Amino acid sequence: MAACIGASRTVITEPNPLSCDPNRSQIEDQSYKYVNFGRPNCPDLVSYVPFCPDRSKTTDEVVGDKDEVDLWLKMKEEAKCDVEQEPVLSNYYYNSILSHDSLESALANHLSMKLSNYSLPSGTLFDIFQGLVVEDYEIMRAVKDDLRAVKERDPACASYVHCFLNFKGFLACQAHRVAHKLWSQGRKVLALLIQNRVSEVFAVDIHPGARIGRGILFDHATGVVIGETAVIGNNVSILHNVTLGGTGKACGDRHPKIGDGVLIGAGTCILGNIKIGDGAKIGAGSVVLKDVPPRTTAAGNPARLVGGKDNPIKLDKIPGLTMDHTSHITEWSDYVI
Repeated sequence: MAACIGASRTVITEPNPLSCDPNRSQIEDQSYKYVNFGRPNCPDLVSYVPFCPDRSKTTDEVVGDKDEVDLWLKMKEEAKCDVEQEPVLSNYYYNSILSHDSLESALANHLSMKLSNYSLPSGTLFDIFQGLVVEDYEIMRAVKDDLRAVKERDPACASYVHCFLNFKGFLACQAHRVAHKLWSQGRKVLALLIQNRVSEVFAVDIHPGARIGRGILFDHATGVVIGETAVIGNNVSILHNVTLGGTGKACGDRHPKIGDGVLIGAGTCILGNIKIGDGAKIGAGSVVLKDVPPRTTAAGNPARLVGGKDNPIKLDKIPGLTMDHTSHITEWSDYVI
């Protein structure tokens, strides 16, 4: 069983360590929490240093690359600010964020609480998630890139903490990263179990065999289905009700390959072992059955290239980053409502 780093998984039924007096009234206790966690602008309240390559140490114990810990410190500041605005959430934020010494510990705890049920205890899941995210630096690198991607591209994302706690697309993607690691280790039964729980809890069904890059945004995410042999590059943005599936008549390598910087609109079906080139854009509601060249736009059912097959219009920006769904609309539509 993997050893835990940082703060261990906390249980809400335990005495609240934010209270300085167990006999304090509830109103007084809330005021105490408000004072202690409502000052995000005071840097002397936290003293953390980054991770070094020795991933077994906490941010308090080692010195490393400053960029590695800035995001976690920002999340803690945001959590304190949220508690200042809503003191009633102090227990939730303490258990989810403020009691942990690392992003790894907080992520393992949050996913385990979300995905557990009566027959699959949160403690068991915590040990699984914690062990894998601590030992695999690439998972945590991708987690941080995903957090930044959501914050930068989704105007509905108020903060990193908001994404971490509430965005099921982000959480489903991180659970998949753990399931994919288990799948690659030959622990396929456990990987498939995690896939099933993610599908039930988040309504996102990603086969653990699928390979997903970094800087991924699953916007809303409800109804996303990704098949076993699908591959998704870096900095890809995918909206809800998107299917990366097979044609139903092929075995083996049978799912789409999505290049870097691709934007896939809501309700899109991309079927078969086809390639969507780097920087391409797929319009909402499209059905794509053939390769899409890099930096082009495909839309419709069946999908056609904007500008025509022989001379498609080339995109000058990366749609997976700009999230622009409507450029060149006049080129493929005879009318605009």
